Amino acid sequence: MITTNKLTVKFGAQTLFENVSIKFSPGNCYGVIGANGAGKSTLLRVISGEVEPTSGEVHIGKGERIAVLKQNHFEFDNYKVIDTVIMGHKKLYDLMQEREALYAKPDFNDEDGIRAAHLEEEFAELDGWQAESMAASLLSELGIPDEFHYAMMSELSGNEKVRILLAQALFGNPDILLLDEPTNHLDLTTIEWLEEFLINFQNTVIVVSHDREFLDKVCTHIADIDYKNIQLYTGNYSFWSQASRLIQKQKEEQNKKTEEKMEELKAFIARFSANASKAKQATSRKNMLDKLSLEEIKPSSRQYPRIRFTYNKIPGRDVLQVKNLNKSVDGEQLVKSLSFEVNQGEKIAFVSKNPLATTTLFEMISGNVKPDSGDIHWGVTATYSYFPQDNTPYFDNDKTIMEWLAQYSQDQHVNYLRGYLGRMLFSGEEADKKVRVLSGGEKVRCMFAKMMIAESNIMAFDEPTNHLDLEAITALNNALIDYTGTVLFTSQDYQFIQTIASRIIEITPYGYISYNGKYEDFLKDENVKKRREELYKTNKIAASKKS
Repeated sequence: MITTNKLTVKFGAQTLFENVSIKFSPGNCYGVIGANGAGKSTLLRVISGEVEPTSGEVHIGKGERIAVLKQNHFEFDNYKVIDTVIMGHKKLYDLMQEREALYAKPDFNDEDGIRAAHLEEEFAELDGWQAESMAASLLSELGIPDEFHYAMMSELSGNEKVRILLAQALFGNPDILLLDEPTNHLDLTTIEWLEEFLINFQNTVIVVSHDREFLDKVCTHIADIDYKNIQLYTGNYSFWSQASRLIQKQKEEQNKKTEEKMEELKAFIARFSANASKAKQATSRKNMLDKLSLEEIKPSSRQYPRIRFTYNKIPGRDVLQVKNLNKSVDGEQLVKSLSFEVNQGEKIAFVSKNPLATTTLFEMISGNVKPDSGDIHWGVTATYSYFPQDNTPYFDNDKTIMEWLAQYSQDQHVNYLRGYLGRMLFSGEEADKKVRVLSGGEKVRCMFAKMMIAESNIMAFDEPTNHLDLEAITALNNALIDYTGTVLFTSQDYQFIQTIASRIIEITPYGYISYNGKYEDFLKDENVKKRREELYKTNKIAASKKS
C-alpha cells in the first residue's frame, strides 16, 4: 500500500504536481502517463525515496519491500550476473554475503556459531536456498543463456544488461514494483513474457511506459499527471483516453451552457434594472448571475506535434531491391542471405529478436555501413529520408534549432522554418535553443521537422518512438498511416506495427521470413512458425556437422 499526503514536487520555478493525495493499492498495476517533463519518472523516484518531495509525504506499508528497475547499465559491472539479480532483494543478498563471510573465517568460534544459527533461520525464511535457481529461471525466461549466468556483468552487451536489470527488479516477489520504461530495448517476445508476468503479479506495480499496447494489457489503473495534479482512473490506457476526452468535452459543453445563461441574465438585467415594475425580477436575475461560475479548465501540459509527411517527386513502382545481403559484426551473424523487393506505397516493419540486426540493416540501406556481401539497389525515382536510432552525430554542434533546421532546407525564409518548428512544438524563443542541450524527445522532433522538409517518397525509421511521449507517438502513428509514400521501419511498439505495416520481414541469424499481412496475423500464422523452426533447425544441423 502506498499513500501520498499533499505531495508537492517543484524544481526551481517549475511545479510538476502539488498537494497530491492518492492511494496505490495492492493487486493493482498503475500506468503513469503524462507529457515529457510532466514528472512521471520523478514520481517513481519520490516513491522509492531517491528524491525528496518539496512538501508532503509518502507512506509505504510497514515492512513492505520496494523493487526498482535500475537505469544505470554500468552500475553492476564488477558483479556476476546471478549476484546482480539476487541484489534485487537487498536483505537476502546482504544476509548471503554475511553468511558466506562468516563461514569463511579461519577462527570460527562459539559466538560465530550462534550468529550462524540466526542467519540460517533468516536465510530459510527468505527462501535463500532457492535464490540462485529462482534468479537463473528469471534470466532464462528473459533470454539470457545459461552460460552467461555466472559471467561478469561487464562482459555482456547493453541489451543483455537491460534484461538482467529487469530480472533484478522482478526477483523475490517484491511488495511494490516500480518500473520506468521496462519495455525499452526488449524484443516483442520478451515484452509478451513481461506482460504475462505483470498480469499474474499479485502485489502493487507502478509503471511508466510509452507503449500503448503494453499499458492496455497490464494496467488496471492509470495515474495521469497533468494540470499539476495526479488523477487516478480505473481501467487501462484506452479507457483513460476515452474517459479523459469525454470529461474534458463535458466541462467545455457545461461552460458553454453556463456562458449562454450568463449572457441571457445580463441582457435581462441591463434591459429591466431601471424599470420599477421589473426591478424585483432584475434583482432576482442578479442573484442568479452571482451564483453562476465557469469551471476552471486549466491548460494541459499535453501537446500533439502536427506531423505530416508528403513527397514532391512522384515515385516509380520499383523502390528498392536487396539481394543476398550478409553482415556479421564481431563474429556474430546478424543478417544472412536477405533478399527482398520494395514496391511503391508498401509499409514494411522489420522485426528481430536482436535489435542490432534491424539497426545494422537500416544502416546498410542508408549507405552508412557496408555489407559483407550482397547488393542494395534504389529505384531511379526514389528519394530517401532516414531516421537513425542514434541521432547524436546530428546534434554535436553549437547551432540553434533554427540554424540547425535551415541547413536542411532550400527555403531559408524565417517564417517558413518557424512554421515547421511550430508544428514540432518549438515556438518563440525556443527556436534559439542550442541543439546540443536538447532532450531526447526534442531531438526526435527536430529530426521529424528535417524529414518533413525533405518531402521524400521513402521514409525509413529505426525505433522512432524512443524518447517520445504518448502524444507524440500518436501523432507520428497517424502521420505514417496517412502517408501515401513508402515506409520502412522497425519498432518494439505492437500498436505502431499493427496499425502501420502491411508487410512484415523478420530477420534471424539464419535467414529471414517475409509475410504479407498485418502484424497480428503474422504472430499467429502457423506457416511463419514452421518456417522459423526450420531456419533454426537447419542451423543446428549445420553447426553439429561442422563440430
